[in-house]
Amino acid sequence: MPTSFVSLRFPSLDFLSPILILLAVLLLPAPAALAVDTSSAASPVRRIVSLGPINTENLFLMGAGDLLVGDTTYCNRPPAAKEKEKIGTVLQLDVEKIISLDPDLILATGLTSPQQVEQFTRLGIKVVHFRQPHNFTEICDNFLLMGELTGHLPQAGQVVAAARQRVEEIRRRVAALPKPKVFLQIGANPLFASVGNTFTSDYLTFAGGINIAGGESRPQYDYERVLAHDPEVILVAIMGGETGIAGQERQKWLNYQALAAAKSGRIYVIDPDLVCSPTPVSFARTLALVAELLHPGLRLSEEK
Repeated sequence: MPTSFVSLRFPSLDFLSPILILLAVLLLPAPAALAVDTSSAASPVRRIVSLGPINTENLFLMGAGDLLVGDTTYCNRPPAAKEKEKIGTVLQLDVEKIISLDPDLILATGLTSPQQVEQFTRLGIKVVHFRQPHNFTEICDNFLLMGELTGHLPQAGQVVAAARQRVEEIRRRVAALPKPKVFLQIGANPLFASVGNTFTSDYLTFAGGINIAGGESRPQYDYERVLAHDPEVILVAIMGGETGIAGQERQKWLNYQALAAAKSGRIYVIDPDLVCSPTPVSFARTLALVAELLHPGLRLSEEK
C-alpha cells in the first residue's frame, strides 16, 4: 500500500506540512473576499510571487511557471519550483525579499494575514487570495481564475476539462457498486477527520463511499464516534508511513477487534501530501486511488 512521508504532528508552525496547512485553514476564520481584476485592460502579468505550494503547482500545471520569480520553502512540486527564489514559509514571509523581486502579482493563501496583504497593496502590488478550496468544483474554479489572471486561460481550461472528465469517469465506474462506510483520518493527538463540505470528503463520496464524518463541520473528532459508526474502511493520511505515526495509528485501529475495518484488515496508510494538495490533476489521481481502496478488484490508477 502507498505510504506517507510528510510530517503531521503539530510542531512549530515553521514546519507546516500540506496536511497541517489544510487543518490550519479549516480551523481559522476565512479572510474577507478580495476584488479580482481580470479585465483585458489590466497589464499583462510578468512577475509572480506565490505564497503557497498549491498556487505554485497550479502555475506550473498551466504552463505559467516561467512567470514565477519567488515561492515558499514548502513549494517543492514540480522539481522546478525548488529552484525559484525563496521568500520564507507560508506563515513567515520575508517581506523585503518579496519586494526586492518586484512582483506585479502576489498569489496569497488562506494563511496570508490581512496585514501582509495591506502592506503589499499599499506598495501598488496586486494581491489575489486563493483560499483552500472546499470541494472539487472550487479546485477547478481557482485553477481557471489563476489561468485568467496569468493569461493562460486556454491551457488552464484544458487541464480542468481533462480532470473533470476523469472524475466523472470514476464516478460512473463506482455508481452501481456497494457504498462502504469510510473514515478518513487526517490528524492524530488530537484526532482529526475529513468532514463535510471539504474536498477530502469529495474523495470519499465521489469514490462511492459514505463518509461517516460527512455530517460534521469541525474536523476535530474522537475515537468513540468512529467506533459507533463502525466504518468498513479506514484511510490514515498522516505522517510517517507504515513505520511512523501513520503506522502506529493503523495498529491502534487494528486493535479495536470489533471494528468492521479491523476485522477485514481494510485500514490503509495513504500519502497525505497527495491527499491534501488539491490541484485538478492531483484530485483526479487521488480519487482513483481512493476508489480502488474502497472497491477491491477495481483498477483505475493506471488508466489514462
